[in-house]
Amino acid sequence: MEGVVDPGFWVGRRVFLTGHTGFKGSWLALWLAELGAEVHGYSLPPPTRPSLFGEARVAADLASDQRGDVRHRRRLARALAAARPEVVLHLAAQPLVAEGLRDPVGTYAANLMGTVHLLEAVRATPGVRACLVVTSDKCYAPRGRRPHREGDPLGAPDPYG
Repeated sequence: MEGVVDPGFWVGRRVFLTGHTGFKGSWLALWLAELGAEVHGYSLPPPTRPSLFGEARVAADLASDQRGDVRHRRRLARALAAARPEVVLHLAAQPLVAEGLRDPVGTYAANLMGTVHLLEAVRATPGVRACLVVTSDKCYAPRGRRPHREGDPLGAPDPYG
């Protein structure tokens, strides 16, 4: 990764990270803190017990660790404004395809409207210079056994994607 990532970029950088109690979010929070970022987490409680978030003591490395739901627009906007981030990384989601089939409305509320709420909060927050919305390969139309590529058509056949 040498030459691709400038570790100095993150030193002192204020980052608002949604989904920081999940598996990938926990790893990202640890990595950013190690690089010197001031990480402000906003997420539901850890989804499993035990969890990487708890076992790795992720909260100890955070500038703030707030429990909240991206479906709650006003609370999310207040948390984002209070963190005064320069960078927003959005990992919060309902992450299970089977759950999306069982509860499509809840999945759309979290994954679609949660993202809309975050983007609206970003738009209203001065100082945000970058926002990254993280998704998965499940957003692409099925392609058989061939691995997906960035340019593949979008079009998942289920609410999760």
